[in-house]
Amino acid sequence: MTMSLLLVSFGNQAFAQISVDYHNLTNPIVILETNLGKIAIGFFYDDAPKHVENFIKLSSSGYYDETLFHRIIPGFMIQGGDPNTVDGDPNTWGMGGPDERVDAEFNTIKHNRGIVSMARSADPNSGGSQFFIVHKDSNFLDEQYTVFGRLVTEESFETLDKIAEVQTDANDRPIDPEEVKITKVTIVNEADVPNLMMLSEPERTQSIASPSPGNQKYESVEHGIAFSAPEGWLLQQPDKTQPNSPDVVAVGPKIGEINPVISLTVQQTNQRSLDDLISEKMDTIKPVIESGELNIISQEKITVHGNEAFAIDAEGTFSSNGQSYNVKFREIMVYGTEKFYSLSYSNGMNEFDSQLPRFEETVDSFKILSESKDTNTSSTETSDNQEGGGCLIATATYGSELAPQVQQLRELRDGTILSTKSGTTFMTGFNQLYYSFSPIIADYERENSIFKEVVKISITPMLSSLSILNYVDIDSEEEMLGYGIGIIVMNMGMYFMAPTIIVYGLKRKFL
Repeated sequence: MTMSLLLVSFGNQAFAQISVDYHNLTNPIVILETNLGKIAIGFFYDDAPKHVENFIKLSSSGYYDETLFHRIIPGFMIQGGDPNTVDGDPNTWGMGGPDERVDAEFNTIKHNRGIVSMARSADPNSGGSQFFIVHKDSNFLDEQYTVFGRLVTEESFETLDKIAEVQTDANDRPIDPEEVKITKVTIVNEADVPNLMMLSEPERTQSIASPSPGNQKYESVEHGIAFSAPEGWLLQQPDKTQPNSPDVVAVGPKIGEINPVISLTVQQTNQRSLDDLISEKMDTIKPVIESGELNIISQEKITVHGNEAFAIDAEGTFSSNGQSYNVKFREIMVYGTEKFYSLSYSNGMNEFDSQLPRFEETVDSFKILSESKDTNTSSTETSDNQEGGGCLIATATYGSELAPQVQQLRELRDGTILSTKSGTTFMTGFNQLYYSFSPIIADYERENSIFKEVVKISITPMLSSLSILNYVDIDSEEEMLGYGIGIIVMNMGMYFMAPTIIVYGLKRKFL
C-alpha cells in the first residue's frame, strides 16, 4: 500500500552511526542541501521534544543523505525522508523508515506555510523518518500530526516553491528525481546561519473542535441554498450530466489513498415524500449491497435546521485504474418543500474520521434560503408554496426564467442587499403592507392561469430594475436607502397596488 501523510509502513533500516555530537550545539539548525537550493529548519523543542530529538539524530547520522522529496503536491506540501528513495523501486517510495517509532506529540501549532511536520500511519504513534513541509496553509491537519519545526530562511521558502513546481507523475512522484534529491545534510548552530529570519511565535489553534474561520461561503440563487465549504478545498460546479449528478463539489487535498470529497446534489421531490425518496435510494443501492461491494453501517431519520432528513453511513471497496480502494461514505438527505438536497462526504477508510468534522461544519452551515428567509420576515407572511396565500411575485414566476430575479427581490426585501438600520425599518413596514394583499392575489393566480401570466409579464420591468443596485457605488446608509426605496416606490403603484385593485374588481364583478 502506497504511503501518504497517513499511510506509512516501515522497513528494517536501523540508525546509522552518529557522526556529529549535536548535543553540544546551541539551538541546532538542520540544513538540507538540494539541487534547487538549501532548506534550513529550526525546531520547537518545547512542543515536540521526542520528534526534534529523532529528526536531529537521523540528520546527524547521514540517514537523509541522497533521499528524495518523493511526494510533491503544489498548494499542499512536499514530503521526504524515505530511505527507499535512495535506490529502491519507485513503487516502494513512501513505505520506508526505521524500526524505531516515535509516539505522537500533537500540539496546537498550525500547519501554516513553511511548517515541518511528521508523517505517520493511521496509528498516531507511528512516526519514523518521513516528514513533510507545508507549501500552503493546510489547517485541516492541525492537531492531527506532530509539528516539530519550521523553515527559518528566505532561501528555504524559495527552495520549497521550486520543489513544489517540479513536474510530477500521476502518483505525485517527481519525474526527474535528481531535481529534488537531498544531497547533503548538516547541523549547525543557529548563530552560524546567515540571513536568519526574525520569526515570531507560531500561530496556534484554540481547540481541536473549533470551527474553521476561513471556510468558503457558497450561495446559489438558482438552487436557493447556501453553505460553507472547508478552507483550502477546491470548490467547483461540474456539468450536471444526470439528474443525480452533483451540483457542487468540494475536493480536499489528498492525505491518504484518495481525495476527500464533499458534494451537494439538488433534485426535485416531484411530490414524493421523504419515505418515498428513502425507499428509492435503498432500491438503487440494493444491487451493490448484494454484490458485497457496499456495506450499510447505519441509517436513521434526523432533523437538519428544522427540516426532515435521512442520514446513511456506508463503506465499500471500489476499483479504479486497476487499484482497489476502501472507501467510507456519509450522506444526509435534507427534505424540502419542492426539492431535496443530498449532502455527501467520502474518504478513504483510514482517513474518514479525520475530515468528518469538516463535513459536519458544512451540514451545520447548510441553509435552504427560501425557507430561512420566509422564517425571518414579517409574521404576516406565509410560505410561498403553502396551500393558500403566499407571495404574488413568487407564485407568478415559480419555475420560470424569472425565478433568479425573484430571489434577488427577496434579498432586497429581507435585508441581504438593503442591510442598513433604516432600510430594515422601512422593509418591515413595507412587508406588512405588501403581505396584507399579496396572499389574496397569489391565490387568484393559482386559480386563474391567464391572470398569473399577466402578473408575470407586468412585473418583469420591476425585477429587471433591481439590477441597478449592481452598478452603483453606494458609500453610505443614506445612499443605499435612497436607491432601494427609490426602486421599490418607482414600481409600487404600477405593479403592487394596480393588481390588487384589478383583482378586487374582477372578483366583485364576476364571482
